[in-house]
Amino acid sequence: MKEGALQTFLVTITVLAQLKRGLIFRIAALAFHQPFHLQYNPNSLRKTTHSPMQTRTFSVSLVLICSLALTHSQPVFAKKMYRWVNEKGETIFSDQVPPEQTQHRREALNEKGRVVEITEQAKTKEQQAMDNRLAALRKAQEKIIAQQAANDKVLLSTFRNLNDMQASLYATMQSLDAQRNVAQSNLKRVENQLEAQQKQAGALERNGKKVPQSLLDDIKKTETQIQAAYGEINKHIEKKNRVKAEFEADIERFKFLTQSDKDPSKTSEQIAEHKIADQLGLYSCATEALCTQALGSVRDFIKIHATTPIDTDTDKLILGRAPATDSDLSLSVSRIEDENKNQQLFLDIRCRESSLGAELCASQKVRDIRSAFRPFIEAAVGK
Repeated sequence: MKEGALQTFLVTITVLAQLKRGLIFRIAALAFHQPFHLQYNPNSLRKTTHSPMQTRTFSVSLVLICSLALTHSQPVFAKKMYRWVNEKGETIFSDQVPPEQTQHRREALNEKGRVVEITEQAKTKEQQAMDNRLAALRKAQEKIIAQQAANDKVLLSTFRNLNDMQASLYATMQSLDAQRNVAQSNLKRVENQLEAQQKQAGALERNGKKVPQSLLDDIKKTETQIQAAYGEINKHIEKKNRVKAEFEADIERFKFLTQSDKDPSKTSEQIAEHKIADQLGLYSCATEALCTQALGSVRDFIKIHATTPIDTDTDKLILGRAPATDSDLSLSVSRIEDENKNQQLFLDIRCRESSLGAELCASQKVRDIRSAFRPFIEAAVGK
């Protein structure tokens, strides 16, 4: 068939494809007796096959093909057709997907031209890495929420009111003070022991006698015990301060969980579940558009509180560079869905993997940053 006739034929079946898409492709495939591939763009229309032949004589007339396409109600054969857009922006129809085209999103069409299956576009290594990071953040979020829920449940079931908590705090502080007093008594004992040993050594020296090595060793040993006693006392002081801070945080949490709750039908678990997100660095988006708007404020929040710059910035994840020093704080915010498909912005704070880094991440500073996240976003978006 001449080039002009071939172009007319292909244009015709492309138009008719809107009416009987799947059937036409199969009739065309029969006409060529081989796999059929149709590429279409606004500027060009061509038929390509796997055959090296550049021309072929048609055994079925254009009129017959079009008539069959419009009148037959049964497909010629039941092979599926595929539709995808290649890297040039061309829409391609074919009953086969070449290996070099499998990375594109494609639709499988039945004999009536309806979409029966969709294969999404293959993800790049960068996209897969981002998905992995989002999954890790989601897992971290779930772990934090579960732990907080468990802590809240224990808190609400242990104490009836604030007076109970204050009494418990007082008793705990008394116990810790008693432990520190024991350590201080031990320090006083070894200090007295050192003083006696030093007096003994001084008396020997004044009398012109050599101080025995055993006495010198005892003095050195006692000095080591004194340093250990000071260390023990410091540990008790640190423990008291930590326990007091944790207890005071529990008291504030108890106030938060029980404030303005006038409905006695609510259980402790329901109260905790309802209010838990407010102290976890979570912002729940009322709409998808609001989440998108909030991301601008997220960037500002990260720049204010993080010590490392932003490395990744997408509509799903804003990721800070990994902390390099013990004082670094890396902030990341992921856009995720909860179990009810509601969108949330989740703040993740990372510190360097070291003892000082772990101490920083457990500090009040980090807790303050996390608790400031939701109010900051709400103020910025006006919600």
